[in-house]
Amino acid sequence: MMTFQIGLTLAVIALTLIAFIREWAAPDVIALTVLCGVVALGLVGMNEMTSVFKNEAPLAIAALFIIGGALEASGAVDHIGRVLRDKLPSNIRLAILGFSILTCFFSAWMNNTAIVAILLPVALGFARSRDFAPSRLLMPLSYCSILGGVCTLIGTSTNLLVNGTLKDLKMEPMTMFQLAPIGIPLSIAGVAYLSIFGPKLIPSRTTISGSLDIKDRATPLYHILIGENSPLIGKRLSETPLFDHGRHVHIMEVRRKGAREMHALNTLTIEKNDRFLIALHGRRAKAGKAEDLCAEIGASLLSTIDGVVTELVVRDESSLAGQTLARSDFRQRYNSVVMAVHRNGVNITHQLAEIPLDAGDTLLVITGLNNLDTLEATRDFILTDAPEDTPVSTENKKPPHHAWVSWAVLIGVVVVATLTDLLCGEGNLFPKAPVIPIHYAAMVGALILLWSKIVTPREAYASIDWQVLLMLYGLLGLGMAMQSTGTAKWLAEGLVTVAGGFVAPQWMPLVMLWLVFLLTILLTEVLSNNATAVMMVPIVVTLAHSLGVSHWPYVMGVTVAASTAFALPMGYQTHMMVYGPGGFKFTDFLRVGIPLNFICWIVSCLLIPLIWPFHP
Repeated sequence: MMTFQIGLTLAVIALTLIAFIREWAAPDVIALTVLCGVVALGLVGMNEMTSVFKNEAPLAIAALFIIGGALEASGAVDHIGRVLRDKLPSNIRLAILGFSILTCFFSAWMNNTAIVAILLPVALGFARSRDFAPSRLLMPLSYCSILGGVCTLIGTSTNLLVNGTLKDLKMEPMTMFQLAPIGIPLSIAGVAYLSIFGPKLIPSRTTISGSLDIKDRATPLYHILIGENSPLIGKRLSETPLFDHGRHVHIMEVRRKGAREMHALNTLTIEKNDRFLIALHGRRAKAGKAEDLCAEIGASLLSTIDGVVTELVVRDESSLAGQTLARSDFRQRYNSVVMAVHRNGVNITHQLAEIPLDAGDTLLVITGLNNLDTLEATRDFILTDAPEDTPVSTENKKPPHHAWVSWAVLIGVVVVATLTDLLCGEGNLFPKAPVIPIHYAAMVGALILLWSKIVTPREAYASIDWQVLLMLYGLLGLGMAMQSTGTAKWLAEGLVTVAGGFVAPQWMPLVMLWLVFLLTILLTEVLSNNATAVMMVPIVVTLAHSLGVSHWPYVMGVTVAASTAFALPMGYQTHMMVYGPGGFKFTDFLRVGIPLNFICWIVSCLLIPLIWPFHP
């Protein structure tokens, strides 16, 4: 029977769904608001609120972010990717197969977004060298990072969150490789589907530079000095040929008396001995020559440095999200000039300064080749040109032993957590030895990296996705409210009652598994995968108890389904990372992703009852 508290909890759930779908605020802001809201409404006690912070899942995720950040910074994964790039033949199916297997393997141990950020420039470099459409490689890259993450407990934050929720419900937690029997077959099926049918289904799209017909991505940058007889002296910069975009002049930097001018360009008045760093670059190589421009404006050409036209993808955690280019002082802050913004399949080339930037936007910029390292270090962007591939990139490189130590720490964390779970504790070979949980092993691993100075404290904090952690804490409060008010039980019994009118009792557990998996897929396409998992786990655990069967088939179904968002570009972070660089349209993901969703649904629901029987 529905009570007032159940109705109120359902209203909070509905409002939360709408807030996530309509993007009323950042996901972490929404989640923490929900946590405070359920307490304010009396759905969770004031004293019980702090219990969400006892859940070890966010702690484990934070420690694994640090370990993954050390691996990313060491260049180990990137080096393997470049070796693969150089060895692969010019065959699109073999290229998809090679990059897909590599992505699946590494995403089983590292954060999915980190793997895509590392391999994206490698895949783009391969596509350029083999004259492939980048879209053919980037969509499999995103999809396989999801598939690989389903193979281990630490493969994605969703797995760890489900594990933490099980512990909160006083139930047996998952082991390190408990997901492998379903994750590995799904990965094989997904890679086979993308390798065989990908070249036909994935449309041939180009990058933003290709769609704007940028023929030459290499471009020189010129240092010029305004002479004492220049006709520009005393004029506003906005009224001079240097500000004439029709002549394809892009001002990178202005220096006066040795100091950089940090004011808006349209407010500057040119003075004698002002020094400019400019690029002359237009579509189809229509820009003029630096010598001719200098002669016209009475300037001297001092020097030339290497520049590049490249694409930068705005990260989820970027400080630019929600800011305009003008407000962020983009040119001065990043030593780059934006030529276009790619968003939702559209190239925006006018009034760029006043467009608020969103996560996933792709910026076409001109910058110095030696500035790529600095741009990467800001962690505001995902680079589509790897600094390691440029001859000027020598700064900020980690010593070779950093990669070995980082891998040793990760392997040590996995081995310790796995072996103690198998060999220690009651009923095992060493009953008095303690079982070391993943959050403790990961935290010790992160501390080893800090004490050995493989990563600095500043680097460790920067590698943690705080938005994910705060969102997890907030969503755990919603799961607690569903349990304490009886909402999860009411929904589970309602599902059983409705299905009971159409399904024979002996088929009910299997039919409910198929329905639960499908419902979870539909929710995770429009919600955060973590939000979906937190809402569904209490429901399916109660559902299993109502049916008198094991909860494991349903928990595994929700865990897998919550990470199989392939049909919509906003369904998963990695999709938005490749959306702009791949030049994708919204319908491209529907075309390729819906069949992959069906494959995961069918394969999972056929295998799960065999691996985790309803009646053990």
